[in-house]
Amino acid sequence: MADEATWRPPRACDDYWSEWKHCRSIRNLFHNYYTYGEAPTCKQWKRDYENCREWEKTKSSAAKDSLCKSERERIVEKQKRAPVWNLRKSPPVDWYLPLDEGKSK
Repeated sequence: MADEATWRPPRACDDYWSEWKHCRSIRNLFHNYYTYGEAPTCKQWKRDYENCREWEKTKSSAAKDSLCKSERERIVEKQKRAPVWNLRKSPPVDWYLPLDEGKSK
C-alpha cells in the first residue's frame, strides 16, 4: 500500500488545533452568539486534531477516512453559501466618469 505511506492529512495537525482554539475563544463565541444566536460547535475541530495525531502515530486507515470525510463535508458546506456580492461580467457603462462625491443632493 504505497498510497497509505505517502498520504498526508489535508492540513497540518497544528492547524486543526489552532482552529479548535480559535473556535473556543471568547471573541468567536461572542461573535457567533451575536450573529447566529447560538454558540459554535467546535467538537469536529478537536476530533479532526485527534484523528490527525492518531494517523501520524499509527497510520490508521479509520483516522484517514474520518479526516477525508470531514474535509469533504467542510467543502460541501462552504459551497452551499451564496456569495455576498453579485459578481459583474463587465464594468459599468459609465465607469470612466468622475464620481459625484462633492455635489450635494
